[in-house]
Amino acid sequence: MSESALELAQRALAAAEGDQAEVVVQSERSGFARFADSEVHQPTLIENAVVQLRLVRDGRVGSALTNRVEGDALRDLARRAAEAADLAPPDPDFPGLAQPETYPEVGAYDEETASFDAEEQAQLAGRAIEAAAPFAAYGFFTSAVSELAVASSTGVAVAQPMTDATTLVIAAGDDASGYAERTTWRARDVEPETIGREASEKATRTRGAASLEPGRYAAVLEPYALGELLQWFAWDSFSGLGLLEERSALCGRIGERVADAKVTITDDPLDPAGLPKAFDFEGVPKRVVPLIEDGVARGVVWDRMTAARASNGVASTGHAPPPPSRVWGPMPSALSVAAGEADSVDELIELVGDGIYVTRVHYLGIVNPREGVLTGMTRDGTFRIRDGRIAEPLLNLRFTVAIPDLLAEVPGLTRTRQLVNQSQFYDERYPQGVLCPAIATARFNVTGSGSAPGL
Repeated sequence: MSESALELAQRALAAAEGDQAEVVVQSERSGFARFADSEVHQPTLIENAVVQLRLVRDGRVGSALTNRVEGDALRDLARRAAEAADLAPPDPDFPGLAQPETYPEVGAYDEETASFDAEEQAQLAGRAIEAAAPFAAYGFFTSAVSELAVASSTGVAVAQPMTDATTLVIAAGDDASGYAERTTWRARDVEPETIGREASEKATRTRGAASLEPGRYAAVLEPYALGELLQWFAWDSFSGLGLLEERSALCGRIGERVADAKVTITDDPLDPAGLPKAFDFEGVPKRVVPLIEDGVARGVVWDRMTAARASNGVASTGHAPPPPSRVWGPMPSALSVAAGEADSVDELIELVGDGIYVTRVHYLGIVNPREGVLTGMTRDGTFRIRDGRIAEPLLNLRFTVAIPDLLAEVPGLTRTRQLVNQSQFYDERYPQGVLCPAIATARFNVTGSGSAPGL
């Protein structure tokens, strides 16, 4: 794009009329090389910019958005935002717009990743497909360069370009399936062949899956499984709005032990091993937030609205979500779980001795946010652990777990951590993930067996 996101934001700001105005721009140039049955199909190329204007008039707040940026489009955007503000009731809790601050320097942009075109994306997908043989491969390679910019009448004017790339492979046959995925902001850090081979090797071991009696089992969870469970738990329990509305499992427990002493979880948007961000969607600098430290609950993330509602001296930690999602409150989007002392997943399996091994989870749902209870199914690599070794493969398992209970007794975590993708790629591109190790837990509740691995 010839015009930067910040230039576009400032042009939209100039068209706005009100007491205060804030413009958020998300731009992207991205591509998807999807594949099924080992054939690349549905190539998708996107070049787009979304402009979101928030306008304050006489204590009333209105907003509008568009992806039309030429001609009179921005004047029309300003008109619609003004009409929305004039029709809105006064908001006594609105804290006003953010003031400019000093922003951290983060590394999240890679020129090579930004330069990938459709042909290169298809070639990288092809390398993952070949490595998944003899199984059929399903999944995608995607990469993008995106930019977030915030400009406001209070003087905020900040932008950050970002790159990201994800390779996901499910290697599958009629009675077997294995999963692997990697996400990074530097595509050269991960070879697609590695992901394809990992998925294929996992699939090979899933043939002949057996059922398992419901009950509580010790378990080893790969980073894929742990990352997904923690992100779903985090939406309520690590959110300032969840705490205010008493939906958080940390309600009344800040300063108390809520997990095994081996467990430390932060929201760390500055770590270059993750997908670093310098500021949030209000133009507030990102801050590292301790959530659980050595098993003790320490805090949650805040945006400006929830911090003002709290009225206890807390301030925004730089976790305001995209404008359409502000009703859901601040979002922890860079969870980081401290590494443990186990040299490998095999060492965790030995620590468990007798239990189950879970590669990944899906079909998750929140049963009771206050208790941190989630339900879902395992998939693409579930195994029985006997005598400290992986034994027979298992059918996909249904489970219901309380995350505080799952974290209450942790025999070990691996030294190596992996970035697990949490972007759904449905809306505007905003890369996010969970950086976590594999974990051994003494408490994983299986409620039944489901389908067999495979297609």
